[in-house]
Amino acid sequence: MAKSLRTFLDELSKHRPDDLKEVTRPVDAEHEIAALLSKLQRRQEFPAVLFRNVGGSDYPVLINLHASYERMAIAMGVADLIEMQRVHAEREANLRPLRWLDRDGDIPVREVVLRGDEADLTKLPLTHKCEKDAGKYISAGVSIMKERDTGQVNTGMYRLQLQGPRQLGFMVNPANHGSHIHRDYEDHGEPTPIAVVIGHHPCFYLSSVAKVPGPGHEMELCGSLMGEDLEVVRGETVDLPVPAHAEIVIEGYMHPGKRQYEGTFGEWPGYYNMEGPRPFIEVTAITMRRDAICQDLFNAHPEHTILGAIPRMGSLYRAIRHVCPNLVGVNLPWSGGGRSFCYISLKKRAEGEPTQAAFAALTTEPNVKHVVIVDDDIDVFNEQEVLWAMAMRFQADTDMKVIPNALGAHLNPSAYGYNRLERGAMETKVIFDCTKPLPPVEFAERALAKQDLVDAIEPREYVRPLAWSSDAARSALKK
Repeated sequence: MAKSLRTFLDELSKHRPDDLKEVTRPVDAEHEIAALLSKLQRRQEFPAVLFRNVGGSDYPVLINLHASYERMAIAMGVADLIEMQRVHAEREANLRPLRWLDRDGDIPVREVVLRGDEADLTKLPLTHKCEKDAGKYISAGVSIMKERDTGQVNTGMYRLQLQGPRQLGFMVNPANHGSHIHRDYEDHGEPTPIAVVIGHHPCFYLSSVAKVPGPGHEMELCGSLMGEDLEVVRGETVDLPVPAHAEIVIEGYMHPGKRQYEGTFGEWPGYYNMEGPRPFIEVTAITMRRDAICQDLFNAHPEHTILGAIPRMGSLYRAIRHVCPNLVGVNLPWSGGGRSFCYISLKKRAEGEPTQAAFAALTTEPNVKHVVIVDDDIDVFNEQEVLWAMAMRFQADTDMKVIPNALGAHLNPSAYGYNRLERGAMETKVIFDCTKPLPPVEFAERALAKQDLVDAIEPREYVRPLAWSSDAARSALKK
C-alpha cells in the first residue's frame, strides 16, 4: 500500500498511541479548535487531534500532527533527531523518481471531482486560528508550481487566505522559488498554474520546505524520505503532477496583475505579519477522497516551528558538510522560531573553518540570522551548553562577524528595507565563533567527570524513589 496520511496514522497508532486524540463533540472552526490546542500546549501536551464534528462542514479536521520531533522521526523511520538530520541529508542526495499513474485508474484523490462553481472552498472545514488572523486560512497546504521555461516542478508551503468560494489569497516570501516562478509567468503576461495539496504523509510536508538545490525536486525528495516513489497523477484542470494519495487537491490559476488585500496572519516568529495587496488563486477544480480528512497546521505555534525546522536542518547539514566534512551537528532551535538561530558543531581542524560553515548556512537558508559555531564537545541540541560555550570561548572583538543588508526573513518584524526605517526583507547577519583556538595556542581544559564511566553507567540501576522522612533518612544512611 502506498504511503499516505492514513498509513502514517496507522503506524503512529501502533508506536505512539497516546499521541493521537479525537474530539467528537461539535466545535466551531472559528477559534475553538485553536483554543483547545493552546490549552493543551500550556500543559506541555502536543497531541495530534482529529476533530470529527466541525460546524459548517461534512469533513473532519486533523491538526497538530507535526508538533512532535518523535512523530516526525517515525515518519522517516529513524530513531532520534541527530540521526534524522543525517538521514535527511543523505536522502536529499539520493532522490527517487515520480511514479506516474493513469488518471482514469483507481486514484484516491480523484474519488470526487468538483469543477467550476461546484468547487466551493467554503464547504471545507477551514479554520481561523490566531485571534487577529485576517480570517480562515489553509495552513497545511502545499503549493505545486512549475517553472515556465524548464517545466521543473517546485513545491512549497505558502499561506493561503480564504477570500471567497473560489478564491485564495497567496503570500510567499520573495526569496522562495514560488515567488520567482509566479513573477516569470506574470512578466510574460501568462496565468500561473498552481495546485494546493491538503493532507498527505508527513514526508510530503517535510520535503516541501526543504532547501534542495535548484527550483524543484521536492516531490522526488518526498519519495526518498518515504523510502518509495511518490505516486502522482496529472491534475484535472492544470498541467501539474499531484499526489495520487492526497486527501484534497485544489487547482487554479493566478492571473497577471490581479491583486487583492491579504493578511494579517500569525507567522513562525510568533507575530502577526505582512499584509497588503497580493496575488490570488482563482479555483478551477477541487479533487478529493470521498471521506477526505482536511489536514490543518497551527500557525505561530510549535507545529509551525517543528515542521519548518526539521527539513531545514537536513538541508543545512548537507550544505555545510560539503564545505566542512568534519561537521558534527546542526540545530535550528525553538528559541529562534526554528529558523533564525543556527547552532553548528564542528571537530575543528583549521582556523577559519567556522566562518566557512557559517557562510554555507547563511546562503542555504535565508531565514538564518545568527549562526553560532561550537566545538564537537558541545551538544547543539542542548541550548544551555551552547550558551555556556558562548560565555567561555567567545570574545566579540575577535570572534564576531557582522554582515548588514543581507536578504533575510521578511516575516521577522525587525527586518528592514533599503531605508533602515522601512520594513523590508533585509537583516543583519551575525556569526559567533565560539570554538577554541587550535594548538599551539593553549586553552583551558574543560572540567568533566570520567567520561568512559559516565557513558557506561545506567542510572536506573542506581537510583530509586525516596520516600522522605527524618526517620527513614537516618535508617537509610545507616545502610
